[in-house]
Parts: sequence; C-alpha cells; structure tokens
Amino acid sequence: MPNIKSSKKDVISSKIAYEKNKANKSALKTALKKFEAALASGDKAAAQAAYVAAVKAVDQAVKKGLLHKNNAARKKSSLTLKLNAMA
Repeated sequence: MPNIKSSKKDVISSKIAYEKNKANKSALKTALKKFEAALASGDKAAAQAAYVAAVKAVDQAVKKGLLHKNNAARKKSSLTLKLNAMA
C-alpha cells in the first residue's frame, strides 16, 4: 500500500476505472453473444435487432477506449457477414 497521498488516490482511481472497464467489456460481450444466439435461432427479425444492438455496443466500446477502431471495424464486418449469410 502506498504512503504518498497522491499514490493512494491513484490506487483508488485505478480501481474505479478497472471496475468501469470490466462492466463495459461484459456488456459488450453480452451484446455479441445475444447476436450469436439470435443467429443460431434462425429468426431473421431477432437477428437484425440483435445486430443493431451489437454494432452500437462495439461503437460505444471504441468511444470508451475499450477497443481499437480497427478491431471494432473487423468485429462489425464479421457481424455483417454473418447476418448477410443468414439470408
């Protein structure tokens, strides 16, 4: 445990950031899994709705700094290909 006041504050703010990032990453993974589940069910309307939610979650992850923009572009491309292959 640090003794310097600013270091103590750093530990606290790091923990807060870690918890926020963990929650946001979990929400992203959940959105992606819901899309995969909707694809597996074969319901085109549900898959389309889940696709929109998943793309939004990926975009938000980029904005929050959880994903690199190229990583997000690759994920969105993959999701789009999977949705189009369903048709």
